Amino acid sequence: MTRPFSTYFAALLAAVLVAGAATPVLAQSGPLRITIDQGIMEPLPFAAPGFQAETTGSEQFAADIARVVAEDLAGTGLFRQIDPASFISAPGGFGDQVAFADWRAINAQALIKGAVSVSGGQLVVKFRLYDVFAGGELGEGMQLAGTTDGWRRMAHKVADQVYSRITGESGYFDSRVVFVSESGPKDNRQKRLAIMDYDGANLQYLTDSGSIVLAPRFSPSGDRVLYTSYESGFPRINLLDVATVGRREIQTQAGEMTFSPRFSHDGRSVIYSLSNGGNTDLYRTDLGTGQSSQLTNAPSIETAPSLSPDGSQIVFESDRSGTQQLYIMSANGGEPRRISFGDGRYGTPVWSPRGDLIAFTKQNQGRFHIGVMRTDGSEERLLTASFLDEGPTWSPNGRVVMFARETQGASGASTLYSVDVSGRNLKQVPTPGGASDPSWGPLQP
Repeated sequence: MTRPFSTYFAALLAAVLVAGAATPVLAQSGPLRITIDQGIMEPLPFAAPGFQAETTGSEQFAADIARVVAEDLAGTGLFRQIDPASFISAPGGFGDQVAFADWRAINAQALIKGAVSVSGGQLVVKFRLYDVFAGGELGEGMQLAGTTDGWRRMAHKVADQVYSRITGESGYFDSRVVFVSESGPKDNRQKRLAIMDYDGANLQYLTDSGSIVLAPRFSPSGDRVLYTSYESGFPRINLLDVATVGRREIQTQAGEMTFSPRFSHDGRSVIYSLSNGGNTDLYRTDLGTGQSSQLTNAPSIETAPSLSPDGSQIVFESDRSGTQQLYIMSANGGEPRRISFGDGRYGTPVWSPRGDLIAFTKQNQGRFHIGVMRTDGSEERLLTASFLDEGPTWSPNGRVVMFARETQGASGASTLYSVDVSGRNLKQVPTPGGASDPSWGPLQP
């Protein structure tokens, strides 16, 4: 029997994507239901008591895992954690019966219970999710096992499961972002590739600061990264293995500049821009054979290609109409069709993992925006506006867009931000210094 808990919340998310002036609101008492009320969405309240430490030495892991799970959920803007000070009764042991009346009294609509044990460097995490108003468990309990070093990933996996069971969508917490880490003054900016968890934790540098690097892009499996390097004095595309940090250059003819790379949907080839003789077109190179093919041939600048999830189409930016606009064509080339027709200039298009939307950067009347539109160019919506917002990238589930924002002034510092696809929940992503060119990878295996 399907519980109303996930059914109503899935309807909420679907309505959020298509809502105009009005947005669904979750009822604060009684059975979970959807109402429409003046464009304000009230996050779903959940209770997450500290996870139970079942063995000596697991106390800190239990506390940390419960904290990260709650932070993941609350950080989406779709959930609100209830203050533990308002709890009427103790949560009890992991296997104890739930006093649903006590949780209903404080309006908790979801309850997360967990337990953690440690033995010889191995960590076991168990959790259960309850629909408080329905008075029962939502799905079956789950157990995760791993090393103590991977406790944070296990917390993200728990949060992904909770998110998925409530919303009906896949989660995005157990994922990573590769980006350009920046340091130094604006006139002598040092740039190197870095990788981190989606929330800024577990930062690791992939290159040194000896040469300029731009536009890193994850492979579909998350094990490799393409990026543009100026190590040779002009732009060339490199392929980097994330685990070993080994890299190699994608070979093209001498004197040709290559940039704006992206993987094909199967990770076997790369599409990119190639500039030769003053002309810039799109090309594809097979990573196994090294064989290249030209996809466009026009006296204009074609760049920033992005493949549809099924690999059948490419969206890219071009100035062939006289201004910078977005176009879509077959993945094998052919005549492109223009999809952007609003005021201003459009660039850096990225196809959503769901296949239904394209995110882009828009410049109009001295302001920059991150926006989304349908793949036919309809229903354009601007999610942000600032001095300089650019370079959108999608979360693995197509729910959130991350991008770089540069502040106005002498320092010109760039930082990463994320925003829900509805335009709500704009927030800064923590990085140790300046950051730009984010690429959000897939869920980790």
